[in-house]
Amino acid sequence: MDPVPNAEATSIVIPAYNEGRAVATVVTALRATAAWREILVVDDASTDDTGASAASAGARVIRHPYNKGNGAAVKTGIRQATGDFILIMDADGQHQPVDAIRLVSHLGEYDLVVGARSPETQANAARRMGNELLNELATYLTERQIPDLTSGFRAARRECLLEFIHLLPNGFSTPTTTTLAFIKAGYSVKFEPIDAAARRGSSKIRLGSDGARFLLIVLKVITLFSPLRIFLPVSLATFILGAAYALWTIATQSHVTNSSVLLILMSVVFFLVGLVSEQISSLRFERPRP
Repeated sequence: MDPVPNAEATSIVIPAYNEGRAVATVVTALRATAAWREILVVDDASTDDTGASAASAGARVIRHPYNKGNGAAVKTGIRQATGDFILIMDADGQHQPVDAIRLVSHLGEYDLVVGARSPETQANAARRMGNELLNELATYLTERQIPDLTSGFRAARRECLLEFIHLLPNGFSTPTTTTLAFIKAGYSVKFEPIDAAARRGSSKIRLGSDGARFLLIVLKVITLFSPLRIFLPVSLATFILGAAYALWTIATQSHVTNSSVLLILMSVVFFLVGLVSEQISSLRFERPRP
């Protein structure tokens, strides 16, 4: 087995929930690819043989006493990992070991390396459309082109992940939060193109039940990372609308209506709220590193 750069310093974290059909194959393929420091499978209280299958394949298994969510499993893996670097990947067989090698080989030069999936390998049309909307929003917020915001396949410095672990949710938006947090904090981030294979088993994400969560993720992304880039355009649009309405009423009715004054006042409130939110957002990323 040829040595892989950074592999011996990399802990692989695999969050898993009812992935007994695939997790052993994933662990076996990873062990055959490189001499990793360790492979941690965080069993999020599965009701099948996920934990036993992973352990039989040679992984170190950490089991939650009850189901906490994908993000919570990732956070458990980050805390328990002993390597300088962490590679996070799914247990469903979508991510290829050869791509894992490519991701970790860039660590050192980069603080975070994200496996950016090609559009044609991203689930169904509805999921691709949702991912594209998030990618465009993240590109606007960060002023940097982001090809795949939601990919769970990523490698990073453990100390950097620990710096932002308090921001990570327990649900499925951990990849979104980590990517934006690293970019906002000024860390070096690379998007490495990959092709995702078809997953084994069914997805844990449901379009209907997770639709509201998707909207909440968008709102959290806006308010957490770049609030002024949203509040400022809204403030300007409201001010222009109020001022235009005031000019129209002056020209047609010879007075300013309460509605136009209210719109102008709202524009000022939007701006001030955005300004305060931006300052709070900046303070969040000035925390001392561990």
